[in-house]
Amino acid sequence: MSTEHLSTANASPTTPSLLQLIWLASPALPIGGFSYSEGLEAAIDQGFVHDEHSAARWLVDQLHLTQSRGDMAALGQMVLAWQARDIPRLATLSQWIHATRESAELRLQSEQMGRSMLEWLRNQDAIDADTIALCNRWVPTYPLMFALALSRTGAPLDQCLQAYAFGWAENMVQAALKSVPLGQNSGQRILTQLAQEIASAVQHAMQTTDDTRQAFSPMLAILSAQHETQYSRLFRS
Repeated sequence: MSTEHLSTANASPTTPSLLQLIWLASPALPIGGFSYSEGLEAAIDQGFVHDEHSAARWLVDQLHLTQSRGDMAALGQMVLAWQARDIPRLATLSQWIHATRESAELRLQSEQMGRSMLEWLRNQDAIDADTIALCNRWVPTYPLMFALALSRTGAPLDQCLQAYAFGWAENMVQAALKSVPLGQNSGQRILTQLAQEIASAVQHAMQTTDDTRQAFSPMLAILSAQHETQYSRLFRS
């Protein structure tokens, strides 16, 4: 694939970058994020999360200990790699994402949302057939595909990661509302706490290198595996 062809496929849309970020962060994006709790439902079943305070603490910890150190760090590096058209770098980062899904449910989520994101980009005429073929050469995971979408916005990297983090936070708060359960005002207070933590989480993610990036959340992995056989479930993870 020629560099010229890739650059043409990556031409910036006319929609302002801020609106594109808001669009990508929206829970209404048809990629299925609402159907996953990322271990939260299992944490509720085990009694780790049972009210507004424990839900907020769980999600803030997940933001800093798993998202910021792992997926957000890789996502930021993927955005830069897409913009530079660095195919070997994208392949390496894609393999890292796929290898660090620690349960069948987490892998299913990453692959399903990634393929849905790829399909959304295709339906938006945002990418051409050669780019789609390139993505399908690897496993089109959610971080890889979301990074592709972010790379086309023209927004600064910190704003791209803030949009991703806020979209993740809003989905997780909605999962807490349904499964703890909590009221809307509780959800807004939790979202306020998460929003206040996002800037520092993004800065940490941007400073993370290949040597310091990590995916080590043993309790989350255990809960995710337990969720596969949980008796009653609202969510797919």
